[in-house]
Amino acid sequence: MTRVLAEAALDKGFKVMGAETHGMAQRGGSVVSHLRFGDVQGSMARSGTVHFLLSLDENEAYRNLPFLSRGGKLFVNTDPKDFPRQEVKGFLEDRHITSRAVPASLIAQELGAPRSSNLALLGFFAAFGEGPLAYGELKSTIGKISPSRLKEINHKIFEAGYHKRHKWKGTISH
Repeated sequence: MTRVLAEAALDKGFKVMGAETHGMAQRGGSVVSHLRFGDVQGSMARSGTVHFLLSLDENEAYRNLPFLSRGGKLFVNTDPKDFPRQEVKGFLEDRHITSRAVPASLIAQELGAPRSSNLALLGFFAAFGEGPLAYGELKSTIGKISPSRLKEINHKIFEAGYHKRHKWKGTISH
């Protein structure tokens, strides 16, 4: 997901700076990627400055909420019926954070590529048209960087996530 966003931003002419923290990733832990566009002074985002947070895990979304700026947007791979948790709703409302959830893992699994939930989440994110990168730019980048044997399935998963936007029944926290 980070690579698609970074490559699409570079193709669009943005200056891009990023960093990944792997921590316990080799033992099943999380990987956190920071991706910053424009004239920035460092690769790591500071607390309260992130406009968009895309999380492939609900618990990691909660853990990284402090990074979101006032009015930020949160996109999470989870069941929208159960998201966000009641104890987090006040924080989201106070900070005017919009939260959206989609079962990206389920989408990818149903299409036979369970490890590609990142593309389903990215498609869902692109469907709202709120970020600096448009749907077509992201789709083109996926085609450009995907190995030829995976292009078709990667596009299908991205498209399936994108089309979940029209069936989206989640609530928006402001």
